[in-house]
Amino acid sequence: MLTRLTIADVVLVDRLELDIRSGLSVLTGETGAGKSILLDSLGLATGARADAGLIRAGAAQASVTAEFEIAARHPLYDFLEDKGLALEAGEPLLLRRVVSRDGRSKAFVNDQAVSVAVLKALGDSLLEVHGQHETVGLLDARSHLGMLDTYGANSRELARVSESWKALKAIRDEHRDLMKRAHADKAELETLTLRLQELDRLNPQADEEATLASERALLGAGERALEDISEARNAVGGDQLSQRLVKAFRALDHARTRAMQAGATSEDEVLKRLTLAADALDRTLIAADEALALMDQAADSLDVEPGQLDRCEERLFALRAMARKLSVLVEDLPKERVRIAASLNQIEDLDAHLARLTIAMHEAQKTFYAAVEALHVKREQAGVTLAAAVMDELVPLKLDKARFRVSVKALEPERYSLNGGDVVEFEVKTNPGAEWGGLGAIASGGELARFALALKAALASRGGEDTVGPVMIFDEVDQGVGGAVADAVGLRLKRLAQNQQVIVVTHSPQVAARGDQHLKVSKAEHQDSVRSTVTMLAPDEALEELARMLSGAEITPEARAAAIRLKSAEAV
Repeated sequence: MLTRLTIADVVLVDRLELDIRSGLSVLTGETGAGKSILLDSLGLATGARADAGLIRAGAAQASVTAEFEIAARHPLYDFLEDKGLALEAGEPLLLRRVVSRDGRSKAFVNDQAVSVAVLKALGDSLLEVHGQHETVGLLDARSHLGMLDTYGANSRELARVSESWKALKAIRDEHRDLMKRAHADKAELETLTLRLQELDRLNPQADEEATLASERALLGAGERALEDISEARNAVGGDQLSQRLVKAFRALDHARTRAMQAGATSEDEVLKRLTLAADALDRTLIAADEALALMDQAADSLDVEPGQLDRCEERLFALRAMARKLSVLVEDLPKERVRIAASLNQIEDLDAHLARLTIAMHEAQKTFYAAVEALHVKREQAGVTLAAAVMDELVPLKLDKARFRVSVKALEPERYSLNGGDVVEFEVKTNPGAEWGGLGAIASGGELARFALALKAALASRGGEDTVGPVMIFDEVDQGVGGAVADAVGLRLKRLAQNQQVIVVTHSPQVAARGDQHLKVSKAEHQDSVRSTVTMLAPDEALEELARMLSGAEITPEARAAAIRLKSAEAV
């Protein structure tokens, strides 16, 4: 609800602070007094197009602040939080707009700078204007569906549609994703199969790379040691050394024999030396045999099988080549083998899974279509009832030649959504024989405003209006009518104001008499300029204003008496 409007330097207003009450507020004043300034100012504060022409002559800028009281469960709280403008429950919402001479404007929400688009979005939720030049909301057929659902109390059916739509969409999304995956997986089925076969043949083991690397290092060192032992054995000469030593020993033995034949005795030096040499050769032969035996034992103890190192390296190279091919680490090859096997199993199970999803999708679709049909039936019933209610309201508002209907058209199934499967539009026929058309077919602004009033009155008659609905503003909805019609307008405005705040600009005393709050706009000369002021009238002042509206410039006793009777009658 709008609680306060503060205007500074707008057209004929230099400074104005206006408190607005709940219920029906009527705004009266002579033609040209500046009633439209208030509506223009309110529009400016709620995101309307800025115009430097609104700035009061001599002022550098104009500013307007609109203060609203927001119901505890209003959806605007979520919008504000999403925009970083969190508002505590019970805290007033301040919308402010400042317009400079260069035509630029600044927008603020609770003194925090925002874009004009944010301000307009808030304004669209907070205000609903019906007047000579605009009827916000009703002309947009997209709003008619929500109005009809509210009127028809379709929340339960709408919830079923929404829930079944979400369930169907979830299954459809899963089915679509699985189909994409199926096409992708089947395309690489052959590749995965070949890779698994290769891995099966390779049969990689956990930590095998580290084990093979360690084994290769040991085998390499062993083979090099064997080469060194072989080189040492070859250097010693092997069996050839023993044969030469034996040959040398035999030659020395022959030499000793010939020396003895020549007469040498054991005491002779030559025999002693030959014997010592033979003994030395004998020891050398024994030592050589021992050395060769020890070399052979050392070689045997290394236990290196021929080709073992080559086999180890070939295995290690095969593992690393496979790891590079699959773009994984060697240590992850066993896990990759398991993963590929699992992927192949999933591909094999894919058709069965898709079949189950297809059945579930068909069931969910049947449930959704049934919910859509049930909602469609309720909408058609509500449309008939609403049309009859609006028609009942049109006659007292001097729109008896007009006809109203609610068009509920079913969409194709592929266009269904969480809101159901209908396109709803309020249609009118302004005169007998005319074609049916949207509300925009009503040419007269006054008739359109009264038509909006009839529709709103019909909606309210079923308690369909939301308790957190916008502030409704009617600008001269009574134009061109008087007497009983004006009284009917006032009665319906009063009825609307029981559930939400209504502000009406009026020239009709029958409408003004219905007001819970009476505001009067006056224009007066001030020094070298003209100023507009707004006064909240006390009960006796309101009666005097009603008398002026009844009689004109000169207020007669008869007009005052008529005003008292009118106010008394409205109070009954």
